[in-house]
Amino acid sequence: MISNLSSVHPKAQIGKHTEIGPFVTIEEDVIIGDHCTIRSNAVIMNGTRIGDHCEIYPGAILGADPQDLKYKGEYTLLQIGHHTTIREYCTVNKGTKHRGATSVGSHVLLMAYVHVAHDCVVGNHAILSNCVNLAGHVEIADHAILGGLVAVHQFVKIGQYSFIGGGSLVRKDVPPYIKASKDPLSYIGVNSIGLERQGFNRERIQDIQDIYKILFVKHSNNTVAMEEILHSIGESNDKSKIIDFIKASERGIIRGSKRVS
Repeated sequence: MISNLSSVHPKAQIGKHTEIGPFVTIEEDVIIGDHCTIRSNAVIMNGTRIGDHCEIYPGAILGADPQDLKYKGEYTLLQIGHHTTIREYCTVNKGTKHRGATSVGSHVLLMAYVHVAHDCVVGNHAILSNCVNLAGHVEIADHAILGGLVAVHQFVKIGQYSFIGGGSLVRKDVPPYIKASKDPLSYIGVNSIGLERQGFNRERIQDIQDIYKILFVKHSNNTVAMEEILHSIGESNDKSKIIDFIKASERGIIRGSKRVS
């Protein structure tokens, strides 16, 4: 059902059983999937692609042009997966020619006033709490959780199943499976409770803790720590993901803390 008080371009593609409330604006080059709910005063702009079973709350603005002076009007997209909820007054911008699209995955929750800038990638099942701000080109992996008022520097990468404490400034990459807080942002332990909730068994969590004790507690030199991890920790998918993340980091990873046990 489409409210007669909304403005929906006749060429916009609206899926089956999608409800559009009053005072919504949907531009021409928009595709919205089935069983979505678009609430009052939302604005969905050209280049936006929304999957099935998504909820867009009042005042959200999706697909606006990048806030990047290098953007010259090239054709780019905002892609949103399935079963994703975008709460009040979120702003999610399109990409630039650098990546061609901004991407928000499936089963994602963006709480009120979140800003996702151009060319960001937000993975599946991620949660961005109220007033989180992502600069351009940020990558948030699957199942990551960012507390309220977190601000993330451009090009930063945040690993899967990680947890960032509220009010943090994230200037460096955050490896998978960990909790990070303090100022400057530091490792404060493995996200063991979050991992348990996602079905990780005790032995698997212990192996991850052993890796990060070597990296963040035992050694201050990452190169030395990586060598010890390679030779002293048994092979696993989790170990490979941690090592690959650290090796691929261009900004460098966050600092450790000697006070973590």
